[in-house]
Amino acid sequence: MSFELGITIFVFVTTMLVIFWRPKGLNEAYPAAVGAGIILLTGIVSRANIEDIISKIGGASITIMATIVMAVILESFGFFHWAAARLASMAKGSGYRLYWYVQLLCFLMTLLFNNDGSILITTPILILLLKNLQLKPHQQIPYLLSGALTATASSAPIGVSNIVNLIALEIVDMTLYMHTAMMFVPATLGLLFMSWLMFVVVKKKLPKKLPNSTYEIEESFFTKNFHPLKGKLSVETKRKRTKFMLKVLLFVFIMRCLLFVASFLSIPISLVAVLGSVALLVWRWYHLRTNPVDILIKTPWHILIFAFSMYVIIYGLHNVGLTAFLVKLCEPIVNQGLLYASFTMGGLVSLLSNIFNNHPALMVGTITLTEMGLDPITLKTIYLANIIGSDMGSLLLPIGTLASLIWLYILKKHKVKVKWKDYLSVSLVVIPISTIFTLFLLYYWVQMVFA
Repeated sequence: MSFELGITIFVFVTTMLVIFWRPKGLNEAYPAAVGAGIILLTGIVSRANIEDIISKIGGASITIMATIVMAVILESFGFFHWAAARLASMAKGSGYRLYWYVQLLCFLMTLLFNNDGSILITTPILILLLKNLQLKPHQQIPYLLSGALTATASSAPIGVSNIVNLIALEIVDMTLYMHTAMMFVPATLGLLFMSWLMFVVVKKKLPKKLPNSTYEIEESFFTKNFHPLKGKLSVETKRKRTKFMLKVLLFVFIMRCLLFVASFLSIPISLVAVLGSVALLVWRWYHLRTNPVDILIKTPWHILIFAFSMYVIIYGLHNVGLTAFLVKLCEPIVNQGLLYASFTMGGLVSLLSNIFNNHPALMVGTITLTEMGLDPITLKTIYLANIIGSDMGSLLLPIGTLASLIWLYILKKHKVKVKWKDYLSVSLVVIPISTIFTLFLLYYWVQMVFA
């Protein structure tokens, strides 16, 4: 084994172990940055490689950060407390109905923002909601677990909901518009199936009837941050807030749609995303008179460091021959047919994601595909199979995605205990079946519409 190969494998494995371990809550960007620094110092990744990396992750990173800024702004509006209060109200005392509304909330938050942002926002809100509903700890777990799985897997239908998906789009030279056209229908149907299957698995653990509660989440937040009066909010005030929140939600939805329009017209989607976040920031300044500097503090900029550092490490693995080895291993399988290739590559990325995390797994899998000389439709279909493995198949273990690691950290911070046994009792049944079902849907959708 050469020195470069040995040091690169050592750096990769050590980096992933520290990210999984997270000693004393260590941010995942730090071990990734140290690993990338070692790779750069050894010269395994050249200056030309760095320029290529920046060109591939630059636009994706800006788009994701602009989206997260919008999520932070919405939180300052009290949008998520308002949404939690609406969940409690719409559930009408039914634990089963609450389950489906939690699924809908997590799905929409990921589509409107991204999977990491959805986890960062919805998990604390769900903890607040479930405690307000006076549910016992073992009754809270099905809602928190199913919500996290849905929030993470919901990044599959549109590429803009996951930074690693956006980076991979650049690698295969695929537009956001084409990704959505090929993926939205099969991935969304797969998510519906996954939600139904989770409901079947956790139904006995869900309370049929919710305990009586005051449902004052929105009210307490509003009186604390905006309203000087004590006591209950008037019906008129609640209606005004609902009207305002719906306007904000409509604005975010329009900006999301404009990203796809920009992609179709070959306009940089990062530019549209930044303009949207700036417009929302100005709107917040006008409405709340809040200094925009606080956004700089609240935005998780470390995601940029993590994405760049992981790509440097993966590029190092590519340079020392990993992707050449995978091409030699996988090319005969891919040549046996699209269905077989989709299941093989989707399954491989699922396996690698659960061992090494989905960020490096998807990037390795995608780079490998580009080295095979495949025709455009075959390349894009197998790439989308990789996305299903990365976004859904990776959820078999709670260490398979960055979003899952963030979820575990938030739970620990709020002193909510979810054991691996609780997680695996759902994921071992739901994730393999849902992943296989979604891969089938993708294959037949592509054959029906794009063949």
